Amino acid sequence: MTMGMIYMHTNGMKIAISIPDDVFQEVEKIAKEQKKSRSQVFVSAAREFIQRNETRRLIEKLDEAYAQPDTPDETARRKTMGEYQRKRLTGKTR
Repeated sequence: MTMGMIYMHTNGMKIAISIPDDVFQEVEKIAKEQKKSRSQVFVSAAREFIQRNETRRLIEKLDEAYAQPDTPDETARRKTMGEYQRKRLTGKTR
């Protein structure tokens, strides 16, 4: 192995993709600046995209769950918890 060079072997999937020239140029620039391969830049970008997508899906599920009206039991529990917290923080009850 030559000094300063890192050789990597990956069992990853090789693919061919088409991207606009301006995107390719930006990836090249980033790869050179960060001393990474284009593949590493694309993998990082794909992982970030996947994470953002997972976060978006989770938020959508939470929004859907919170959009549902509370059951009477949930309303009672929320009231009880609010009273408990108020007493705990102020030492007073309403």
